[in-house]
Amino acid sequence: MAKTKESFEFVRLVESERRVGPTLASVSRHWRQQEQRFLFLSPHDDDVVIGGGLMIQSALAEKVPVHVAIVTDGTMGYCTAWQKDSIGEIRRQETLAAYGALGLKKENVHWLGFPDCRLSLFQGRRPAAPGEPAQDLGFTGLQQALTQLVRLVRPNQVFLPTGADLHPDHRIVHSELLISVFHASGDIWPELGPAHETIPYIHELAVYCNFPTPPKLRIHAPLEALKRKMAAILEFKSQKQIKAVVEIVRRGGPWEYLRPIEFALYNPALYRDRFDEPPQLGNLFH
Repeated sequence: MAKTKESFEFVRLVESERRVGPTLASVSRHWRQQEQRFLFLSPHDDDVVIGGGLMIQSALAEKVPVHVAIVTDGTMGYCTAWQKDSIGEIRRQETLAAYGALGLKKENVHWLGFPDCRLSLFQGRRPAAPGEPAQDLGFTGLQQALTQLVRLVRPNQVFLPTGADLHPDHRIVHSELLISVFHASGDIWPELGPAHETIPYIHELAVYCNFPTPPKLRIHAPLEALKRKMAAILEFKSQKQIKAVVEIVRRGGPWEYLRPIEFALYNPALYRDRFDEPPQLGNLFH
């Protein structure tokens, strides 16, 4: 049986090295406290509570500013007929209660307002039609909103559900975020705010499905932190299946795992030698 922790423990795997420490800073080689600002990007309001509720608590314990952005409006989350016209506002109040239970300030919760279950209609950036949702400055689209969000919050680390997840909204948000961090650090679309100074580190959270490749960071939290996470999830009481989700989290225990996104930008030198003529066997002995 695993020993109950009284404080957080982090284990980070970096190539053949195994770093262990009581804080995220202690296992992060390039940590600069004054530069730390975390953004958790949640396709639906409950996603990063489920996948990152312990990570949020640990960041707040290390005095890191934490922001959460909810991409969709929750309007497809109704479980009874009477909820159909009011579920968006119900979910909004549940969201504030859930993140408040983790210790997050309500002013650090952002809503992007995209229609639930219709994110495929809002990929990219385009001029907005009159009355279209999630528009600003005459444009709409996930790349518009995410570029503007990154320039506003200016995070050095971003956390979101893995792109290998089952839900199509999770996969769309994942792919749109990856290109948007590059937009945000460049000069494109200056009306969305000044360019961010750097491309943030990006980490995947597991919500419904396994990671595509193994994670490289493990969080082992105190039991009290797990209890707060479960209490936060239970705030989404409009969702009839939420107790089953909490039971899965309880059985999983006080651990979370994160997988870093490592950009493999094009480098032609990687391919050059593949096209060279191989040496002749006879020439090897001259």
